[in-house]
Amino acid sequence: MKRSQVTLVLVQVIFDILLTMLAVALAYRITLARDPSVGAVGQYLGQMVIYVVTVIGAIFFSKLYTRSRGQPRLQELMALYRAVTLGSLLAVAFISFLLKNIIDYRRPMLVLAWLLTLGLLTLSRVLHIQLQRWLMRRGVGNNDVLLVGTGEVARIVLQKMLNSPQLGYRPVGLVAVDDGPQKVLGLPVLGKMADLPRLVEKQQVQEVIICLPEATHRELVQIVAQCERERVSIRIYPDVFQIMASEVSISDLAGLPLLTMRDVGLRGWHLAMKRTVDIVGSLAGLVIFSPLMMLTALLIKLESPGPVFYVQERMGLDAKPFLMLKFRSMRDDAERQGPGWTTPGDPRRTRIGALLRKLSFDELPQFINVLLGDMSLVGPRPERPVYVEQFRQSIPRYMDRHREKAGITGWAQVNGRNAISWEEKFDFDVWYVDHRSFSLDLKILWLTIVNVVKRQGISARGSETMPEFKGSQGRGEDHG
Repeated sequence: MKRSQVTLVLVQVIFDILLTMLAVALAYRITLARDPSVGAVGQYLGQMVIYVVTVIGAIFFSKLYTRSRGQPRLQELMALYRAVTLGSLLAVAFISFLLKNIIDYRRPMLVLAWLLTLGLLTLSRVLHIQLQRWLMRRGVGNNDVLLVGTGEVARIVLQKMLNSPQLGYRPVGLVAVDDGPQKVLGLPVLGKMADLPRLVEKQQVQEVIICLPEATHRELVQIVAQCERERVSIRIYPDVFQIMASEVSISDLAGLPLLTMRDVGLRGWHLAMKRTVDIVGSLAGLVIFSPLMMLTALLIKLESPGPVFYVQERMGLDAKPFLMLKFRSMRDDAERQGPGWTTPGDPRRTRIGALLRKLSFDELPQFINVLLGDMSLVGPRPERPVYVEQFRQSIPRYMDRHREKAGITGWAQVNGRNAISWEEKFDFDVWYVDHRSFSLDLKILWLTIVNVVKRQGISARGSETMPEFKGSQGRGEDHG
């Protein structure tokens, strides 16, 4: 690790120790204020030491002091809560065993210390994450990375790094498998596969990312072997099968072992909870945004003749069609010559329509679709039947998107919207379907709210730039 990285970790450890001590001290003061019979603070020093050591030890053994890249903040905080809770339970056990006959043992004080520790360490961790990302954006503590491959996957990975400086990656160059471009997104191709060990040593990189999903296992082993002599982390972009098999589990059929690569859908309470959140969320959305929706409807009618809503057939769960609602954002005769792809500055847009699309307010009527059960708050964005038929013939696993209800927002939308390619959107949708859970839905809803508040342009809409298909005339009013 670089010196700056070690310094950040040490600062975090020191702050966690101090804040855990503060939590115990505050718990003592609050308990003393409520019960004056509590003994002097000196009697509880041993209890404080055991509590601090076990909590910090639990955080350490949970590997929460290991630098994480791109890990969602909510996921990191949940891991912190589990570690603090485990440490607090261990502290109770040790104190009960070691100090029960020595001090006036107060369980409510430890419960209060646990709650205060959760609050203080959450605040500390959030501030530390912000500091770490702020430093990484300025190049402090970044890891130098070498990419193996110059194809489309390498371009996607490189673009992600360039667009996410807060992750702390500094790409220094690429290694070509065969003859190809001299530069990729402005980054030089430093050599070929035979030069890999020399480049790793010369560039002093900390990580090598292999961007060759089409490579065979033998080829991957050879590439990894070339880096084994150097102290360098190695990451591999997975192929399609590895992605599909990422959640493999072993099941049993009357004694016959079977590998379950994926489940077909949410079941039991997961499905019930998702539907409950959809109903509550859509009702809340309709109530909260009803004044805005009424004003929008009025402005649409005043600006141009025609209906307020634009109704379009889309494909939802199990590829069943439904009618999706949107506020009309184009002239009523926009599709008199047939549907066509929307473009930036499309002359068919009305003035209020352009504003609606920019703010994503044209999607608000879809709360009605959610309430009716045609859509969900979270899921892959729905597509028109004609394009579903085209996509399914050219994109493997495309129909897997329809194993889940279409959503107002989704995993692809909170990961870039127009900043990512259509292929990446599809990958995000399939990943969501393969990993969907109630907690993931809550995370996506939270990220959607955060992104809207930050005005980062991430909304329920897809990209306006779509792949070309033979015979395609576009989607007219739709923008995905």
